[in-house]
Amino acid sequence: MDVRELGEFGLIARLASGLGAASDSRLVMGIGDDAAVWRTGAGAYAIATTDTMVAGVHFLPAKVAWRDVGWKALAVNVSDISAMGGTPTFALVTLCLPPETAVEDVDALYAGLRECAEAYGVTIAGGDIVSAPVLSVTVALMGEATVSEAGEPLLLRRDAARMGDAIAVTGPLGGSAGGLRALVEGTSAQHADLVAAHMRPRARVETGNVAVRSGVRCGMDISDGLVQDLGRVCEASGVGAEIRMDDVPLFAGLGEAFGDDAARKLALTGGEDYELLLIAPDDVLRASGLPLHYIGRITGDGEQRVRVLNAAGNEIAIGTPGWDHLRPHAEPRS
Repeated sequence: MDVRELGEFGLIARLASGLGAASDSRLVMGIGDDAAVWRTGAGAYAIATTDTMVAGVHFLPAKVAWRDVGWKALAVNVSDISAMGGTPTFALVTLCLPPETAVEDVDALYAGLRECAEAYGVTIAGGDIVSAPVLSVTVALMGEATVSEAGEPLLLRRDAARMGDAIAVTGPLGGSAGGLRALVEGTSAQHADLVAAHMRPRARVETGNVAVRSGVRCGMDISDGLVQDLGRVCEASGVGAEIRMDDVPLFAGLGEAFGDDAARKLALTGGEDYELLLIAPDDVLRASGLPLHYIGRITGDGEQRVRVLNAAGNEIAIGTPGWDHLRPHAEPRS
């Protein structure tokens, strides 16, 4: 058996099982959510995440600006911190560089990293540089959890969805996947807004902070596709979910660029939007005052899967629900 047969998430489960249960009582959240969380002192909790971008897998070096690669490398990690309801603080950056890499490209990549760091109040505190046959950049990001007046961590978790909860997203979907399609098809000049959505994602840090302070306890960021990511919530929480296709907000111009059917598919399964998926009782979500798009509801059918419904209430077949790094794909991630 090879890792393709397990898939990314099957392999994660296997590795977690091999590690066994955590023995340190300070650990609050380990493998299986957007980031790890542990107690660092009385009323203080750290959040940590890491992500890697590989040339030819996560970005197309010949078609995107290195400055944008740097921005995105950090922004996707900031999004993981926001998906826990926390605030990012310090980052470490590891560069794996072929020896023939142009210094000017590395300078531009770091300019993008710095720009993103300044936008989100992150300090890049160090890292590592190694030689490698393919260029990649890995960011490890630390953050601080939002805490209650009693000193307890307020977190957005994947295992906190309950039957009857409303499902909402923080913004339009499909723009990033549309930008990838434009890059691959060579039409990026005609679809600059979509390409910007793909290469310059905006993490919802303040939104995550407001959500947890308002009592929202379930959420994650949409990185691998709405249906797939919501499916992870269902699996972790032991529930099912229904999405109303007509209520899923589409990125502006997506339908005009690729047609309505393709736009809906991109919004449901494309991924890398980095909007937040928030799940809570209706009154809690509405009391937050956040400008949300309400797209469905958690069911208690026990199927632990996501059903996408049309206007008539009939289920729509959507095929592959999202991205899996270890499954075969027709085109690169980015």
